[in-house]
Amino acid sequence: MSELRWDARLREWVIVAPHRQERTYHPVGWCPLCPGGGDTELPTSDFEIAVFENRFASMRTDGPVPPLLAGSDAAAGGTARQACASYGRCEVVVYTPEHEGSLGALPLERVESLIRVWAHRYDALSGVDGIRYVFIFENRGEEIGVTLPHPHGQIYAYPFVPPYAQRELAIEAEHFSRTGRCLHCDLIEAECASGERVLIDDGNVAAYVPYAAHWTYEVHIALRRHHASLLDLNTAERRSLAAALKSVLQAYDRLFGRPMPYMLSVRQKATAGGAHEGAHLRIELLPALRTSDKLKFRAGSETFMGVYINDVLPEDAAADLRKVL
Repeated sequence: MSELRWDARLREWVIVAPHRQERTYHPVGWCPLCPGGGDTELPTSDFEIAVFENRFASMRTDGPVPPLLAGSDAAAGGTARQACASYGRCEVVVYTPEHEGSLGALPLERVESLIRVWAHRYDALSGVDGIRYVFIFENRGEEIGVTLPHPHGQIYAYPFVPPYAQRELAIEAEHFSRTGRCLHCDLIEAECASGERVLIDDGNVAAYVPYAAHWTYEVHIALRRHHASLLDLNTAERRSLAAALKSVLQAYDRLFGRPMPYMLSVRQKATAGGAHEGAHLRIELLPALRTSDKLKFRAGSETFMGVYINDVLPEDAAADLRKVL
């Protein structure tokens, strides 16, 4: 049984899910994401992309929305111990029936199809009662903590706006209120005008190492036009986004001559709580290697204080990536 516990120190929710200790961990000789036979989630190989609820979900929508979560994101308060059922949804997105490979190695058409699947799930989960934020992401590599190597990603549908997203949305809203413009549109325009850290700019999307990158070789892939979510993309933009994502992921693997472990995040507007005029669709990629044999750790300064230390000049990181694009 999972539950949400309110952390009064930081005024944020923590998911407590002890049953996840039993989830499949580096199985030998079989894979629950490979189709057919054995203890598998996918009895057939007759699919291109599959989506299903995580067997070891930390959030479920089995029952009604707990009263503590109804209404505002700050429904809990004070210093009292407050908890409720861990309401929400956790989905697995399997990119291919093939066990070997990666998102970057998929054909362009399959990456484009995946973006359509992301949009479909974002739309469907947005309509679930009590869901306030849909987070689409991928963790790749044992260094990130991945226990199943089969190419796949995940989707979490939260009954609250998570802390980082809440802060980001507030900053976007303040900038929009003050200037009448989208903060990300301004940042993307500045990056493309400079060109110093730009990897790709085809008129529809721009891929670049951000000026104040938190992670070594961090890359953002953003729409040039202002779009709040995946639902706003036209066909040409979807194709450009897929092509840029594939190119950057392939460059990551070529950078050090080995598969790059990374975290991928699709950033878009919250599914509840207003228009979010300042929200801007983009994909953020955080690779875990800073050299071929050194990991980038989120250690003390980053974890406790939120102050990131980047070991590589973003301009140099962009130059390194351009060489292998």
